[in-house]
Amino acid sequence: MNYPLSLQTLIDELGRLPGIGPKSAQRLALWMTRQPDDDIRRLAEALLAMRTNLSFCPECCNISEHDGLCPVCSDHRRDRSIICVVEESRDVSAIERSGAYSGLYHVLQGLINPLEGITPERIKTRELLTRLHDESIKEVILSLSPTVEGDATMLYLSRLLAPTGLRVTQVATGLPVGGDIEFADVQTLGRAIDLRRVVSEGTA
Repeated sequence: MNYPLSLQTLIDELGRLPGIGPKSAQRLALWMTRQPDDDIRRLAEALLAMRTNLSFCPECCNISEHDGLCPVCSDHRRDRSIICVVEESRDVSAIERSGAYSGLYHVLQGLINPLEGITPERIKTRELLTRLHDESIKEVILSLSPTVEGDATMLYLSRLLAPTGLRVTQVATGLPVGGDIEFADVQTLGRAIDLRRVVSEGTA
């Protein structure tokens, strides 16, 4: 079926979203045509506000608002001697729900994946190294999903961090191989953090 241009454009744009295939995009777009104008207007305004107001935290690269520090970095009660390295902001939320961690984070904004052209230079590794000049930091926890890309990034970071003299640890087994941290239940994730294993022992 040939849809009107405006509807087909919406279907095409929705189809670009991760996890949304052509049929799902078509279903969403047709659903939107039946919604009240006010609901569609609120959705459009929320998207524009998100684009206008959100940025990345200048310290940890997590999502923040109005070019300021994220809630974790601005919380002076956090243990500032530990940095937990994760792939995406959603992993921060997953770990926070576990209640097992009270330190800081560093969000890489991706994982090394040569097949998709994602090299170490395209994720936030330089920013991480810059943060490690702070002498108050004693440990770096590598908390990446146990996927091929996560393992490759873990190995790269382990070698990159070894000369820093910091204690480098990795979350314990218990997370399903090939799974994502964001989908782990809070008990499993909390235990994986508590039982993290040493990758390299710091001398600093």
